[in-house]
Amino acid sequence: MMNFEKRTGPDFGAAAPTYPTNGVPDWYRDAKLGFFVHWGLYSVPAWAVQHGDGVNIPTEDAYAWHQYAEWYGNTVRIAGSPTWERHQRLYGPGTSYEDLADRWDASAFDADAFVGELVDAGAQYIVPTTKHHEGFCLWGTGTTGFNAVARGPRRDLIAEFHDATRRAGAKFGVYYSGALDWHVSDFPAIESDTDLFRYRRTDEHFARYSAAQLEELVERFSPDLLWNDIEWPDGGKGPEAYGVAAFLSRYFDAVPDGVVNDRWGVPYHGFLTREYTDIPDIISEPWESTRGLGYSFGYNQDEDARHSLSGAALVRLLVDVVAKNGNLLINVGPAADGSIPELQRDAMRELGAWLRVNGDAIYGTRPWIRMGEQAGVPVRYTRSADGVHLHTLDPSVGTVALPAEFGDVEMRWRDGTPARAERDAHGIRSVEVPAGLRGEPVAVLTASGI
Repeated sequence: MMNFEKRTGPDFGAAAPTYPTNGVPDWYRDAKLGFFVHWGLYSVPAWAVQHGDGVNIPTEDAYAWHQYAEWYGNTVRIAGSPTWERHQRLYGPGTSYEDLADRWDASAFDADAFVGELVDAGAQYIVPTTKHHEGFCLWGTGTTGFNAVARGPRRDLIAEFHDATRRAGAKFGVYYSGALDWHVSDFPAIESDTDLFRYRRTDEHFARYSAAQLEELVERFSPDLLWNDIEWPDGGKGPEAYGVAAFLSRYFDAVPDGVVNDRWGVPYHGFLTREYTDIPDIISEPWESTRGLGYSFGYNQDEDARHSLSGAALVRLLVDVVAKNGNLLINVGPAADGSIPELQRDAMRELGAWLRVNGDAIYGTRPWIRMGEQAGVPVRYTRSADGVHLHTLDPSVGTVALPAEFGDVEMRWRDGTPARAERDAHGIRSVEVPAGLRGEPVAVLTASGI
């Protein structure tokens, strides 16, 4: 996956706009866990080619066999692709992707119950997709009739998400596809990473359209976080009043403690994003890891437990990301009716149960002098006012080696059990994991006074 903070341009020289100087607020750095919600027309077919171990897809076919169900609107336009073939069989020739808007029934969606599941899973902020690359808006926008109030659900889904999130006490963010909108573009299907940036509108008209939509979202919802995707139209990167620099300045005036990501294609960004990427060590800048529980963000009805993170794997992912100075923005992809699939819900609930016991070693923490140890039993470190937290990624082994820096300090497991260091046959100081914690996905030891 590409790193978007490196994509900036064009160069306006002396005419370059002035960008805000806002950094990344403490609330975001302390939050550690957010939930993406990818829900849109793609949730109606809810399908993508299955990826996973043993699946070898040639590079030249990567977009025709795209792993993301939310890219259905693109893959269905690649003649002969598995998505195209399936669409013909299920919906018949002549049924366009946009026709699916009138088949979208969201009658099972209860915003308070849905958001409640995310908050119970530990979410500190929630970021629904307001408009993905397909161009279908999930709020009652005045910019286009291609929206969830006028068609399909006949509901302002973003307003419902916003109100429920505020009632639950979590931060509210919005995802917005700034550079891609297939509904108002006449380009061919995207079939390569090069096409991703070639087949996008960069004209002033589209820049004004995108800016108007984001202005609506800020005016109506005052989102704590703006998560833009792919880029921004070049026609809106200059000093114009509708340009992204001017817009971001107005956003921070309206939401002084707001935060943005790095996918604007301009020299300014807030936090870095890393998508489906394993980061080997601490990143000094605030950053965010994002991925779906499976191989897709949008719901893929063909995914099963072989293709999706278990609750234990989700806990270990969170610990790994936080130890490296990141936040985890994990995605839930609801079915078209607004229900959370059982496979995803089970993993989320296991994460929530773990955080209710161990959350003090995650929320509000910062990295220690190193992210962890790879030799022997893998561990990760976080630090807080309580001390340094050692996260044992495989508690079942029974004993864990201690770093030399722990020395002769008070140590206690998160269940309250005191820990006493012993030396093994090689002279290495170690502690025994309490029997009651050996079945946990991660066991946490806190060393005070370090």
